[in-house]
Amino acid sequence: MAAKPPAGDPVQHAPQVAPPKRAAAGLPAIGHTLRIAQQQMGVARTARTLLKVNQKDGFDCPGCAWPEGDKRHTAEFCENGAKAVAEEATLRRVTPEFFAEHSLADLAGRSGYWLGQQGRITEPMYLPEGADRYQAVPWERAFEIIAEELTALGSPDEALFYTSGRTSNEAAFLFQLFAREFGTNNLPDCSNMCHESSGSALNETIGIGKGSVNLEDLHQADLIIVAGQNPGTNHPRMLSALEKAKSAGARIISVNPLPEAGLERFKNPQTPIGMFKGTALNDLFLQIRIGGDQALFRLLNKLVIETEGATDEAFIREHTHGYEELAAAAGEADWAETLTATGLTRPEIERALAMVLASKRTIICWAMGLTQHKHSVATIREVVNLLLLRGNIGRPGAGVCPVRGHSNVQGDRTMGIFERPAPAFLDSLDKEFGITSPRGHGYDVVRSIEALRDGKAKVLFAMGGNFVGATPDTDVTEAAIRRASLTVHVSTKLNRSHAVTGRRALILPTLGRTDKDVQASGRQFVTVEDSMGMVHASRGNLPPASPHLLSEPAIVARMARAVLGAASATPWEEFERDYAAVRDRISRVIPGFEDFNARAARPEGFRLPHAPRDERRFPTKTGKANFTAAPVEYPKIPEGRLLLQTLRSHDQYNTTIYGLDDRYRGITGGRRVVMVNPEDAAELGLADGSYQDLVSEWKDGVERRAPGFRVVHYPTARGCAAAYYPETNVLVPLDSTADTSNTPASKSVVVRFEPA
Repeated sequence: MAAKPPAGDPVQHAPQVAPPKRAAAGLPAIGHTLRIAQQQMGVARTARTLLKVNQKDGFDCPGCAWPEGDKRHTAEFCENGAKAVAEEATLRRVTPEFFAEHSLADLAGRSGYWLGQQGRITEPMYLPEGADRYQAVPWERAFEIIAEELTALGSPDEALFYTSGRTSNEAAFLFQLFAREFGTNNLPDCSNMCHESSGSALNETIGIGKGSVNLEDLHQADLIIVAGQNPGTNHPRMLSALEKAKSAGARIISVNPLPEAGLERFKNPQTPIGMFKGTALNDLFLQIRIGGDQALFRLLNKLVIETEGATDEAFIREHTHGYEELAAAAGEADWAETLTATGLTRPEIERALAMVLASKRTIICWAMGLTQHKHSVATIREVVNLLLLRGNIGRPGAGVCPVRGHSNVQGDRTMGIFERPAPAFLDSLDKEFGITSPRGHGYDVVRSIEALRDGKAKVLFAMGGNFVGATPDTDVTEAAIRRASLTVHVSTKLNRSHAVTGRRALILPTLGRTDKDVQASGRQFVTVEDSMGMVHASRGNLPPASPHLLSEPAIVARMARAVLGAASATPWEEFERDYAAVRDRISRVIPGFEDFNARAARPEGFRLPHAPRDERRFPTKTGKANFTAAPVEYPKIPEGRLLLQTLRSHDQYNTTIYGLDDRYRGITGGRRVVMVNPEDAAELGLADGSYQDLVSEWKDGVERRAPGFRVVHYPTARGCAAAYYPETNVLVPLDSTADTSNTPASKSVVVRFEPA
């Protein structure tokens, strides 16, 4: 029997701390998974639902974008994936009666954990101007309200259309089509806040902003470098791939400011031996200082170039451009400066070099630890340099592997969710639909917040996600949102964004991945693209949480009809009726999706083309893979300060909080903790268990404060601290962003401590 949601917010003022774990998964993960699933779904529904996760005839996990192999386990999910499914397939419901009982002020005073635990939203809800709580509204009236606001704008560019990575290919394609037919490229998305730096770097260097490896490449690699990533919590099924690579002889280097249990030892719950004994994954742990990665890879590149016979001269000559510039810049790399920037020792770097030189097939994986710094794009370019020097792109067992964090964030970008679309994409879209898309660049996430703040944008329509909870500079962002005339959120559950609104607000409840989707033509499926470019179908198997829900494609289609009216020749009604019609249009607009419907019907799906991987062809401006030689940067930490990175707990997925524990790091019962190296704590007078306010320091002189954090002495890199988001997003200045990509620099925030 499922448990009722918590009536009140749990007390978090005294989190408990134990030593960090040295292994991930195993029996504790199984027990925790089953407990959470039972609380949300009950026993029978748990079995019925979890056995369909990531199966060829089932639904794609709404969690991370890690791919599945052709052969699936019966239980093809991880602990955090099961939590995501349980919260979506929950038996708990948020009805109009709930909103009648809870005012907007009440909701705004609740934690994200409490909001998410209340369950699935059952009906469209409307907050009229001046009202203190939401009220039920018919769908037809909801679309009328949206049309009233959008058609009253002085310019289409006063509207923002935000997309979360959970959105299906079909919904994303329709969403961007509507926005461009309406007249704007204001299509910010969650990728702006995470892997935008990866896309920027990879497009310049190899000509495509996606990873170049597949799952089989990981199994064939000699060396896998995992940099700025914690797969044990954020992409747990990746651990199985690393385990398989280890069994085939691969070696693994992890580069991270914190030790992470998942990379120390993986206790695979799929096998009896794995469950109890496990597999040691790390061969070398480089505990780097926050932001020191570019310096590390630049020095490694220098040492590779200086080692006779270490570079792949034929590959460099035939397939690359800019080698001489890199060689000159790398020649200036300095051991002393690198050791300062990284906090590593010379023997550690020399050992890493030996492993690089011994490997014929190297893959480098990374996530937010590399992408959320001022110099992130330059850092990822330096990663690419190392692979190019030894010919490690475009051959089996080698390549770049940016690990995406949300289940279709890569697919959404492929479908055209981008504020700076390529002219060729717009030409194709216009030809297919007989429209004239705008050519001017739109707003990304940071610029969208600035536009709301400055009165240049007035309507925010969010397709999924938690815009307020995910974005930086919380106080600035929330004030900007409240200046909007209308905020609209397409959602399955409550989150902070529903409590911070424009003058008017709508919540549009939608089907989830687990829900059956039946339209006028019959049962539908949607498609998603994983982190390695595989596209496959997703079919929910549960009755919808309410008869009043609409699918995301249906919401877009009905909104388009209400807003664009008879002036639009696009067959929106047909698209709602049958998603195959949407896929037919995608097949004619986007290269790689030819014969989309037939290929999507295959149980295994299909792989998108990738010129560097498939042909060693690099569609860059030079026609070759580009070496780059940016100046080396790393954060400088003022005396008496620490460099803070924001991160997730193990009971968390993006901004969704499943619980109040971080089991692998030994923290339970609360989230307002800050992890500090004991030696730094001693120098700063920060006793373990003391409570401190975190105050960030930025060039604008504005005080940004996160109050009441318990100090935890923890083995972080010297000079570095760590704390959970979204609680610490308030510390990240809106204009502290990565060069080129404009991604918030959430991994390098200078902070001081003041007694709470």
